[in-house]
Amino acid sequence: ERMKMMRTHGVSGSTLKLIAVVTMLIDHVAATVIARMLFTGQGTQMLWRIYFGMRDIGRIAFPIYCFLLVEGFDHTRNRRKYALRLFLFALVSEVPFDLAFGSTFLEFGYQNVFFTLLIGLLTIMAFDAVYEKQEWHVAVRAVLLAVIAVGGMGLAYLMHTDYDAKGVMVILILYLTRKIRGLQILAGCLAFCWWELPAIVAFIPIAFYNGKRGLNIKYFFYAFYPVHLLILYLICLCMGTAGVAVV
Repeated sequence: ERMKMMRTHGVSGSTLKLIAVVTMLIDHVAATVIARMLFTGQGTQMLWRIYFGMRDIGRIAFPIYCFLLVEGFDHTRNRRKYALRLFLFALVSEVPFDLAFGSTFLEFGYQNVFFTLLIGLLTIMAFDAVYEKQEWHVAVRAVLLAVIAVGGMGLAYLMHTDYDAKGVMVILILYLTRKIRGLQILAGCLAFCWWELPAIVAFIPIAFYNGKRGLNIKYFFYAFYPVHLLILYLICLCMGTAGVAVV
């Protein structure tokens, strides 16, 4: 009866996305607008505290995006289209990302989070393809899975994507434990504990996820990322601080 109530009254996928969007926005306001104020000597002790508090709140977003990526992997009708969509938005987002954080039109020293999510998706797609080959020897599959994991994390590291290898590792962990929600939450918390402790707060709303999609505003969440980064850059431009790189 309790589980039935959770499925009915719990947190939908769109609600999780809204939580991720709001916390990401808070993080990015701090990382772009406020960071530039601090770096140009306009900061006070209070502003530094606000900055660090907003960055901590922002840590909530990424675990939710990773969790929803794994959910999308399990429930999408076409995984290739899902991957293509991530790739297209990664390309579209790169210029706004570079402007917002690097104060340059295009540079390749640090890539936006869509690339991390894309590499994570491709990695678990490859994992799934190997799992399906039940006729293969267990040792062969084990070696292939290890190569895929190292390859996915290595690619994110070499590309310098947002959250790099650690982000792909988290996606893999959430994928491997997805059949048991409690284990998935525990594994996710442990994964973030050693490098980004505030992020574990994200697993509170994830624990109440009811498996329902919620509002069908998928493309709003995709478009929000490049659009809000561009707006934040324009705000910095108006403030006269846009020329200061923050990454």
